[in-house]
Amino acid sequence: MRDILPVIDRWRAEGKRTALATVVQTWGSSPRRAGSKMVIASDGQFSGSVSGGCVENAVIEAALDVLKTDQARLLHFGVADETAWEVGLACGGSIDIFVKPLDTDFLESLRAAWTDESQSVQVTVIQGSAELLGHEFLIREGEVVIGDHWDSKKILGLANETLLQGKSQRAMLDEETEIFLELISPPPTLVAVGGVHITIALDSFAKTLGYRTVVIDPRSVWGSDERFPNVDQLVQAWPQEAFQQVKLTRSTAVVMLTHDAKLDDPALKIALNSPAFYVGALGSKTTNAKRRERLLHNGMSESQLSRLHAPIGLDIGAETPEEIALAIMSEVVNAYRKREQLPAESAADLHPINN
Repeated sequence: MRDILPVIDRWRAEGKRTALATVVQTWGSSPRRAGSKMVIASDGQFSGSVSGGCVENAVIEAALDVLKTDQARLLHFGVADETAWEVGLACGGSIDIFVKPLDTDFLESLRAAWTDESQSVQVTVIQGSAELLGHEFLIREGEVVIGDHWDSKKILGLANETLLQGKSQRAMLDEETEIFLELISPPPTLVAVGGVHITIALDSFAKTLGYRTVVIDPRSVWGSDERFPNVDQLVQAWPQEAFQQVKLTRSTAVVMLTHDAKLDDPALKIALNSPAFYVGALGSKTTNAKRRERLLHNGMSESQLSRLHAPIGLDIGAETPEEIALAIMSEVVNAYRKREQLPAESAADLHPINN
């Protein structure tokens, strides 16, 4: 949703009505995951994707009808449908997409959740009575937006389950009412310790991929605004102080790029004790062996060090700073996409909602 928000804001400023299409479930070879979104304007323009191109035309037609009738719809496309060949899913797979008029008031409630450091759950009624269909609310830590007619205990229990599983899900509230619980996680963040030349290229790659970027370096010559004009957060402090300003969550990757034990080692002790999904350190096998000896001597365990990616990055034969940055970012993305396999209940940044 974050990627299409600027488009939504522009179309709203132009006075266009919009519909929002959300993937609520996929099976088989469907290329987009649950929660993927596409926004469609009343003039047929669209932004985002719900299938990588397979069903977009059909969804746009349905969205225009939704805007005319003001009635939300749950769409199903699959190999068993007579529309399978038309929409491009005949190779296998199926997909359910919920289309509704965009609620601009609720959109404003969502903005804080998309930029927050904690996790939230958005709940939408995708099947049910005409009165309830399309109704949505947001559950956040310490704040629950919910209608009086809901079975709040059941919904809050399902929201907790969604948080613990670390993924969105569908659920039945009663015989006719089905909801989609969408997990809203913090934006992925890349924290680089050391404002070296590799970091400049790495920051560029990360921002292109939608990551929030942070650079930590107490050395003013290296960690300067001139070197990093586009970084989201520049912290000119030693790691112990810097990580009091930078929160590490399950959506955070931390990379050590200085080759300086005075910077890398304290940062590693903090990062490897955090829920960060990726921790890596630059250096050769020899450098890494010496680093491990130091950290073990300073009280870290083999289990903690087993999380460390070192030498950092995928082995692509990288030589230039830009190629090394590409290798690092590739490994970070790979780890990020696999992070849901980690036991969510062990992550320090999950806060169950009280029933």
